[in-house]
Amino acid sequence: MTRPPGFSARLKLTLSYVAFLMLSGVALLAVVWGFLLRYVPQDAALIYEIFMPGRDDLVRAFLPAAAWALVFLLVVAVVGGWLLAGRMLAPLAKITAVARAAGAGDLGARVRLEGPGDEFRELADSFDAMLAQLQANVGEHQRFAANASHELRTPLAITRTTLEVARRDPELDPAALIDRLSTVNERAIELTEALLLLSRSGQRSFTPERVDFSLLAEEAIETLLPLAERHGVALEADGPAVFASGSPALLLQLITNLVHNGIVYNLPTAGTVRIETRRGDGVVEVSVSNSGPVLDAELVRTLTEPFQRGATRTRRNSAGVGLGLAIVESIVRVHDGALVLTPQPEGGLRATAWLPAAP
Repeated sequence: MTRPPGFSARLKLTLSYVAFLMLSGVALLAVVWGFLLRYVPQDAALIYEIFMPGRDDLVRAFLPAAAWALVFLLVVAVVGGWLLAGRMLAPLAKITAVARAAGAGDLGARVRLEGPGDEFRELADSFDAMLAQLQANVGEHQRFAANASHELRTPLAITRTTLEVARRDPELDPAALIDRLSTVNERAIELTEALLLLSRSGQRSFTPERVDFSLLAEEAIETLLPLAERHGVALEADGPAVFASGSPALLLQLITNLVHNGIVYNLPTAGTVRIETRRGDGVVEVSVSNSGPVLDAELVRTLTEPFQRGATRTRRNSAGVGLGLAIVESIVRVHDGALVLTPQPEGGLRATAWLPAAP
C-alpha cells in the first residue's frame, strides 16, 4: 500500500525527547525565577553601605544566562535524543530488514537478536518462529504440489497411451478399451477427492462436538466389511465407549482411513484388523493394529507423508492413492492430538491416535 511520506520513528522519538527536556528546563527556570522575584525588591537600594540589586538588575543578569542554558540544553537534547533513539530502534531496523528479505522470498532469513529479553527481542523471537513455521509450511506445500502433479499425471498419461493404441489398432475390443479407461478414470477421481479431503482436513472450520469413538468404529467396520471379506481380513473392535471432542465427520474419516489402511496392507491371503479404544487422563486413545509382514522402521516413519505407500501392498489390493495416513495425521493435528505409527515385532502395523477427551 502506498503511503504519503512522513517523519521517521527516530525523528519522532528525538523531537519528543527534545520537547520533554525543553519543557522541563523552562519549567525549572520559571520556578527559580518565581522564587527569586519573591525576595527581590522592585528598585535597587543601599543598605548599610551594601548595594542590593533590584528586579531590573536581576532580569539583566538572569535572562542571558538562562537563554544560553536553554540553548545548551537544546543542543544536548537534539544530539542525545538522536543517538538514543537510533540505539533503541536498531533492533527494529534489523527486524524490518529481515521482513523485507522474507517478503522478497528468502524465508530462511532470521533476526536472531542477542542480549537479555525485552520487548524488541520478544518480537524478534516471535518473528523468527513465524518465519520458521512459514518456511516449513511452504516447503511442505511445494512437496505436496509436486507429488500431486506427479500422481495426477499418471492416469492422464495412461489414458493418452490407451487412446493412441486404440487409434492405431482398429480391431481393438471397444469393451476392453472402455473398461480400461473407466478404471483409470475412477483412480483419477479417487485421487482428486482425496486431495480435496486432505486440503479441507487441515482447516479448523468446524465446531467441536462430543463424539463417541466406539460408534465411529462400528460405523467404519460396517462400511469396510465388504472390502475386508473380499480380502479375507477379519475386523475386530474392543474397548469401552470413549468420547472425544471434535468434528464427527473428520473423526469418522480418521478411523475409516486407519481401518482401510489396515485392510490394504494386510497379509496377501488373510489377516486381522483390530480397533481398540481407551480412556486416558484428559485424552482418548484409539489404536488400529493389523497383521502382516514385518515392516522396516524407516519405512513406517514416512507413511504419513503424502503419496507414500508401503512396500507390502500387492497388485490384488493396490487400491488407494497413498493419502490415507497423510489425511489421518492432518485430522489429528487439527484436533490438537498426536499420531504414532509403530511396526509390530510379529509383523504388521499399529497406529495409535490420542485426541482431547470431551468434557
